[in-house]
Amino acid sequence: MIRLDSLGVRLVDRRRGDRRWVLRDITIAVPRGCIYGLIGPGAAGKSVLLKTLAGLLPVEEGLAEIDGVNVGEAAALELEVLRRRIGMAFQNNALFDHLTVSENIAFPLRRLFTPTDDEVREKVAERLASVTLPGYEERLPPGLSGGQKKRVAFARATITQPPLLLLDEPAAGLDPVTSQRLFDLVKREVKASGATCILVSSDLDRLLPICDSVGVLVHGSMLFDGTVEDAKRSSDERVYQFVHGLPDGPL
Repeated sequence: MIRLDSLGVRLVDRRRGDRRWVLRDITIAVPRGCIYGLIGPGAAGKSVLLKTLAGLLPVEEGLAEIDGVNVGEAAALELEVLRRRIGMAFQNNALFDHLTVSENIAFPLRRLFTPTDDEVREKVAERLASVTLPGYEERLPPGLSGGQKKRVAFARATITQPPLLLLDEPAAGLDPVTSQRLFDLVKREVKASGATCILVSSDLDRLLPICDSVGVLVHGSMLFDGTVEDAKRSSDERVYQFVHGLPDGPL
């Protein structure tokens, strides 16, 4: 289970030279096995929230807890053990350009476990088939399209079958058919494994139908946390506007 209680995060503003609040007073609970959609306009703090959960950014105030582990106060070893339980796909993909697709996907598998070469080949091939990129093992990331990089990043995030998935815009740049396949794959794998998933995406038409709950983040504050249906009926004009994709409004 993921629990955030009055979470606050500050980052350095390079233009101003000081630290500013990027997240403030975030309180949500995401039960095990839930697909939680995190939505909102650009620069709302969605990626920052995922990185904070992964222990990549410091907790300034409040609590960020994963299965009883306080991320903000965890010792280095405890944080390392926790990260083994997390699969993350970054918004910018974060692929290693000098490694092949196979080596990129296998990276967390080799780093966290001691698989044989045959096991690695088998798992990489299965992951590539799942994202409709069979036979891409020896390609290099610079030769891939943006959408192909997204799919490789997703395959890497899921190769260890982690109990927690943090996915930041995994379908950005994909065509509608491939995007739908990816969202279907997320739902199928999460439900089959019992994993928990926090999923950031701007593709609301495909995101919302697979979500159990949704949070709307605007200017670093959580405006809404609840079911998709309640979000669609929200009396908050900003939430209603964003969920329904209305072009004009107060956001």
